[in-house]
Amino acid sequence: MSDYIPPKPKSRTRKLSPWRRIIDVRHSSISVLYDRSYSMHMGDVWTPSRRCYFVNQPDLVNRVLVKEADRFPKSTSMGVMLEYLMGTGVFVSNGALWRKQRRMLDPAFDQARIRDVFPLMREATEDMVARFHRHADGDVVAIDEETTHVTADIIFRTIYSRPLESEESQQIFRAFVRFQELAYAHGVWELAGVPKWLSLGRFFARRQGNIIRRLLERGIQDRQDELAAGEAVQRKDILASLLEARDPETGEAFTRKDLVDQISVLFLAGHETSASVLGWALYLIANCPHVQDRLHAEAVAAFGDRRAAFGDMKNLKFARDVFREALRLYPPVSFMSRDASEPVTFRDKQVKPGEMIFVSPWLIQRHKKYWDRSDVFDPDRFSDPESRESQRAAYLPFSAGPRVCLGASFAMQEGILILALLARHFRFEPVKGHTPRPIARLTLRSENGIRLRVFRRDADGAEAAARDLEHQVEA
Repeated sequence: MSDYIPPKPKSRTRKLSPWRRIIDVRHSSISVLYDRSYSMHMGDVWTPSRRCYFVNQPDLVNRVLVKEADRFPKSTSMGVMLEYLMGTGVFVSNGALWRKQRRMLDPAFDQARIRDVFPLMREATEDMVARFHRHADGDVVAIDEETTHVTADIIFRTIYSRPLESEESQQIFRAFVRFQELAYAHGVWELAGVPKWLSLGRFFARRQGNIIRRLLERGIQDRQDELAAGEAVQRKDILASLLEARDPETGEAFTRKDLVDQISVLFLAGHETSASVLGWALYLIANCPHVQDRLHAEAVAAFGDRRAAFGDMKNLKFARDVFREALRLYPPVSFMSRDASEPVTFRDKQVKPGEMIFVSPWLIQRHKKYWDRSDVFDPDRFSDPESRESQRAAYLPFSAGPRVCLGASFAMQEGILILALLARHFRFEPVKGHTPRPIARLTLRSENGIRLRVFRRDADGAEAAARDLEHQVEA
């Protein structure tokens, strides 16, 4: 059986001038990489506003993200890109403001414990299965739109205790696609030294960001109207926790703007990244029928003919490895930016205060030194003892250290459950002539979408798959 190498941008073969690099990176941050980028330990590039360093060596990455994290705050460039959507929310804030937000947000994350939210995930995924059944006779489905719908639905239920309507999902998908393009370009021009007031992208990014913020604020207003009317609101969701939150040091509550900022962070971080990797995961298994059949057999053995239960998750080991391998090949956040707050030496480089440091999951998770057959889709590498060191040192799809993604367990459970339930009911096939083109802006998406044909699995096939899995286990 031949190795499957999924699509990635073609590596550059000649050096680009600084301005050509900026013009090309404006399209996508992975469009300017060289072949040597996937084997280097550290590199640097000049931009008109400041020098940028790329750190791929595990011990240096650990210094930036974990051991010396206070010396490397979130880059101001991230705030420039996201301010019109997330304001000063916890994802982009630093210092005392970030610590205050974390103190107030910690109780909200208690409402997102994976066991407690499992029924919400299951209900939203079952709704997705129902939507797929309407197209399961070989229709071509826009997979990236569907994964956005289901993950947005899950986090919407977790925040507001209600499902996300199809019209709302499409509105968010269209607005965020446009926002990504505009806000990312605005951030690149800022890096190029273009004055903020000259960047037309910021005006249009604000418009798209406001579309999403207004939809999220509507849920806050509805809840506050219920409370003002004296209605007994029994729901214990993330919104309820945020409305009750008080800073333990000052007693302050979140303002309305604070609430929208934090919910924007939770909503976008809680669905966009998962939607991205799930779309790629389904594309990967569509191109590897043997992997897809193993997923199907495992799901049949785990669920049978009944609804999925939380206890079934421990039996979805191959689904977990497929999802982890999709995260390795297509990390939703491909570049994480930090600013040096003081002088520091990395290898032979003298990094000055204010200069920018990039840690790239896209590069380190495809690094030729740390990963065998680094561009090959191979879920079994995660059960191979020989890859444990690579997993420990060169795998960071959720970042690391104090700014590690607090929703990592949530995202893993969500991704595994969705993959397993879809593989239980459907078979996916590539669309002839369609190859997704990865682009990395705020998140990693396909420039031309991800489209697959969807076919319904028959009951006889499910039983046969379950028998095959039993034979494999016995062998």
